[in-house]
Amino acid sequence: MAKEKYQRNKPHVNIGTIGHVDHGKTTLTAAITKVLA
Repeated sequence: MAKEKYQRNKPHVNIGTIGHVDHGKTTLTAAITKVLA
């Protein structure tokens, strides 16, 4: 039985963040992820 080909309906985005600890990188990434999800 052949599997259906996966259809990507949303854009694929890689985000790299650089910064000091406690400068909100995780919060920023979480907010962007929620908006794009």
